[in-house]
Amino acid sequence: MSIKPSHYEQLLCQYSDRLSAISLLKQHRSYLEMIPSLRRPEESLITIPLPLVKVRHPKPLSENRLSSPNIQEAIQLPCDLAIIMCDPEWKIKLGSEIIIFIHRPHEDFSHLLSRWRQTQIHLDKDYEWLMPMKQAHMLSEGGEKVYPLFVVFENTLERIKKGLKGACLPYIVQQSIPEESEDNLELGEFRI
Repeated sequence: MSIKPSHYEQLLCQYSDRLSAISLLKQHRSYLEMIPSLRRPEESLITIPLPLVKVRHPKPLSENRLSSPNIQEAIQLPCDLAIIMCDPEWKIKLGSEIIIFIHRPHEDFSHLLSRWRQTQIHLDKDYEWLMPMKQAHMLSEGGEKVYPLFVVFENTLERIKKGLKGACLPYIVQQSIPEESEDNLELGEFRI
C-alpha cells in the first residue's frame, strides 16, 4: 500500500493542532522534555503549518554610509510544520525550535533529506518567524537551536527509514491512518 496524498494532508492537519503536536513530541522523549511547562503544555508551544520566515540579508555598505539597513525577504521553508516553544507565563518565544518533516507521497530519501538541508541553509541566517495572527505580537527572532523530526508511515520504504537512521536524524513511524470518506469531509465543512 502506497502513501496517499490524503494521508499526508491528514497528518498536516492533525499536527497543526497544539494538543496533537504534543502527542507527536511524546513519541520522541527528548523533544517532549523541551516543552517549557509540562503542567501547561498547550500554552507552551505554537504550531506553524507550512511556516514562513523573514530572512535578513545585509545590504552592501556604500562609501558615504557607515551603516546600511538589511534587505528582508519572506520565504516559505520546505518543511511541513514548525513547533516554537514559548513561556506560558510571559507569553514570549523561547530558543528551541522543532522542525517537522512529514514524508510526502512519491518522495524518496534524497528529496526528504534535501528539504531538511534547505531548511538548515535558510535558518542559518538572521531570521524571524511570521507568526500566526493570535501570536503576532510576540518577538519572533530566530532560535538558539533548530531540531528536526521526521514523520514516516508504516508503509514508507525501508530504505528511507534506513537512510534517516544512517544520517542520525530522529524519526517516528506513524501508525495507520483511518481513511476519511469524501462524504464526511463535505458534511464536516458545512456543519454549524
